[in-house]
Amino acid sequence: MERLGTGIGWRPEIADAVERMPGIDWVEAVAENVCPGHLPDSLRRLRERGVTVVPHGVSLGLGGADRPDAGRLTALAERAEALGSPLVTEHIAFVRAGGPLTASPHLEAGHLLPVPRTRDALDVLCANVRIAQDSLPVPLAVENIAALVCWPGEEMTEGQFLYELADRTGVRLLIDVANLHTNHVNRGEDPSKALAEMPLEAIAYVHVAGGFERDGVWHDSHAHPVPPPVLDILTDLASRVSPPGVLLERDENFPEPAELEGELTAIRRALEAGAVERVKTELRSAAGAAGAGHETGAAGATRGASGPPPPEGDGAARQRLGLAQAALLSALVAGTPVPEGFDRVRLGVQARALAAKRADVVAKVASELPVILGDGYRAAFLGYAQTHPMTAGYRRDALSFAEYLLADGRPGEARARQELRQWWRERSGPAPLSRRPAHRLARATRRVLSRR
Repeated sequence: MERLGTGIGWRPEIADAVERMPGIDWVEAVAENVCPGHLPDSLRRLRERGVTVVPHGVSLGLGGADRPDAGRLTALAERAEALGSPLVTEHIAFVRAGGPLTASPHLEAGHLLPVPRTRDALDVLCANVRIAQDSLPVPLAVENIAALVCWPGEEMTEGQFLYELADRTGVRLLIDVANLHTNHVNRGEDPSKALAEMPLEAIAYVHVAGGFERDGVWHDSHAHPVPPPVLDILTDLASRVSPPGVLLERDENFPEPAELEGELTAIRRALEAGAVERVKTELRSAAGAAGAGHETGAAGATRGASGPPPPEGDGAARQRLGLAQAALLSALVAGTPVPEGFDRVRLGVQARALAAKRADVVAKVASELPVILGDGYRAAFLGYAQTHPMTAGYRRDALSFAEYLLADGRPGEARARQELRQWWRERSGPAPLSRRPAHRLARATRRVLSRR
């Protein structure tokens, strides 16, 4: 695996600062935010300097019940080629559910949700990873995610799940140590045990990020400084293996460049501390082996699967997984009953987090809406989200939100209502509101939800 070194997540808000930062060997860009034919000047300049750029996908949904969308795979491949990347990365998560496979409404989470660590989910994930690998021009690495909720009836630990995934598909792993910390707080999982069970030789690189704790729940915000426990997990990982690359993620609430550089310095120190421990361990092992008069074997060499791999991603497994994921997502975004075995309180926390994220992202992709609606934007959007699940991405969500307000005679102030109608018309065309397909879909969705 290519050595990447120390990197930082490239974001437009800090592009200039990233270009000036010393010691940046590579950057990672959100794949969906990059247009292959019109690369940002900053990314182009970094590439010309020899800085590696890796596209990081967030919308493929490899952990979902459906096969990966061919169009999304093509788009990811185009970005890898445009950036000259040595690999691409995605997440072990599902981001949508429902549709023809389950004969239920299609729903979008707008967020990375955890897959159950079951045989069905592993079989489907392995099949989806193989499809993605066959469609991409460079190797694929997949990332463990943070979770607020636990699936009932899980059959494997996270380390065992990742080990089998890598063993059966050969996929590389992107290990996020901040997500291991999140799952420690939220799910009671031991990061050290998880690392001990993982195939560390499969690591492509490592993510480090910050978050915050509220009422006993850790939120993986990517908007706060990296806390000491996350750096401790990084040191633990580095004491076991030398990761090819480590990257600092920051998605919003960007601090001054000096603070980001300080976090990168702390990351390097954590890696150095781990490397010292790794050397000590190797010396002790070598001395012990010499004294015992036998050879040392590679850690984990006996953990590989024996015999032919089990069938992957058959129709029955996909449907079972699809029904389970649709029920969970519907409870989170459409107010349907909580599936049996889930923690109702924790699902409520996740549902509110999803609605808040929708409001934040719509405010970014349609920045005129908060200006038109003023202080009432957030309350109005959260009210809309309670009865209007997202079905087609954030830009369509923004239009549907505007349609919802206009159909309800809002906002109350005539000038704001006129501005909102004009904004909607400029993006939706001149057809009357009641005749537009999206409006009919919104009304149909409300009818379906009202019958539940």
